[in-house]
Amino acid sequence: MPTTSASPAAAAHRRRSRRKAAPPRQPWCCSFGLDPLTAAGRSPLPAPPRARAKQQHARAALSRRIRSPGRVSPIDDPSSSGGAAVSHAAARLSSVSECPPPPAPAQARPPAPSPPLEPVTERTRPTLRMRLMERGVVVEVDEVEKVRWESKAVRKSLKGGRGGEVAVEGRVEVEVFREAVEMMLADEDEAASMRRLARGGVARAISVLEVSFSLMFDKGVNSCLKYLEAVPWDEPEEERIKILLSQHSSYEAASRNLLARLQPQKPTSSAELVVELIDSITKGTNSNARKDLRFLVTGILSSTSVYVKGDKELDKGSIYCICHSCLKCLVEVFEESSDLVHADQTIISVGKGPLERIYKKVEDLNWLLQILIDRQMGEDFVDLWANEKTLSNMHERLSPLIRCELSRISAMIFIAMGSGKLHCNGDKRFSIFQAWFRPMLVDFGWLKRYPKGLNVTMLEEGIGQALLTLTLKQQQVLFMEWFKAFSGQGRECPNLMRAFQVWWRRSFVRSLGSNS
Repeated sequence: MPTTSASPAAAAHRRRSRRKAAPPRQPWCCSFGLDPLTAAGRSPLPAPPRARAKQQHARAALSRRIRSPGRVSPIDDPSSSGGAAVSHAAARLSSVSECPPPPAPAQARPPAPSPPLEPVTERTRPTLRMRLMERGVVVEVDEVEKVRWESKAVRKSLKGGRGGEVAVEGRVEVEVFREAVEMMLADEDEAASMRRLARGGVARAISVLEVSFSLMFDKGVNSCLKYLEAVPWDEPEEERIKILLSQHSSYEAASRNLLARLQPQKPTSSAELVVELIDSITKGTNSNARKDLRFLVTGILSSTSVYVKGDKELDKGSIYCICHSCLKCLVEVFEESSDLVHADQTIISVGKGPLERIYKKVEDLNWLLQILIDRQMGEDFVDLWANEKTLSNMHERLSPLIRCELSRISAMIFIAMGSGKLHCNGDKRFSIFQAWFRPMLVDFGWLKRYPKGLNVTMLEEGIGQALLTLTLKQQQVLFMEWFKAFSGQGRECPNLMRAFQVWWRRSFVRSLGSNS
């Protein structure tokens, strides 16, 4: 047979077709849930019993909690080699663990043979279990006898010397409870306990005090009380301390110093102290400080004040004594100035020093009048100001810049009478108009230019309404006097047209209608 030679290309094709295709390359994978020997999908060969024991022992070591350096772990491993020897740190809490949930049904699997473990010396010392009922947490303590010695509540619950379980009622924070128990176990002096509480702060110390009260832990109570007595608190913390001390009155002797910060041993009347404060302000010399202090005392006396006042009524006689003193000083300043006036000089002008004293006393009198009006005790001030003949007679000879200060006091009285805050009889109302209505017509223009906080619109309305409370005959005399002043001074005089119209209708229009 003739032989045929294949081409080199065909021979190469046949050689490639006879090669086996390589299996696809698997990506690398590492499963943390499997044993390293089964990560590639291969079934491991059964290991001998000794090897299986070593593997399970290694897994148990890895499953333990990692302890951070410098901190005692709340859970101790009973199988560790250090469990037999009790170190100094073991005097602290030995176990804090949350109550475990109900166990899930176990999966059916063949029981693994238990590895041979080295014998471990079991604890022979009793254990105290404190269960925080609201939190569902159990605190285990080894030093049972020491806790029984420090806590009267535990001593009553545990009759014998052995350990047991104590239920702690109330919503107690776990860390606060740990702190209180650690204070029982630690051999600390008072200074060390104070430093321990200072690290947690005031709020933490109050919580520890509450736990110490519940456990009847006298040493912890005394340490917390001494720490809280030496540091400042805010108002919410103060309320917590008050509640705790009121609930545990048996510790009154230990909390005497702390109670002295909350309530005076001999309570005094706040009204007497307020009178002293008012008198101090009127005798002060610094204008800015006097203004701030007036604002402070006014806030304390306000009916909507946040301060709790035991007695809200002030001594009326004491306040009026201060008013008489201020008014006497005001008269003395004007009399000293008038003594310096020459015989041919018709207008009295005072210097800078006396002028500042006048401003000061007028501010004090207006402030005192406002306090009396708010307390509905200002009616006698109307008599006091209406009968001040010395200043009213001197008014015409004073310079306008000075005499308008006197009209500020009159303005406040007119506003209070027109708004119904001063309940004076008709004679008192007419006497104040007789003494100070004409000076008010003269000084109104200056009060408009230098109001100093005075509401001029309210002043016009107050004068008109107060005028309408007088008899029609008295109104006629005063309105005619205003009419002449307004026709000559214009807007330099208060605008009482609305009140004038009311008076005219009452006097003539309605009376004529009723007669007809």
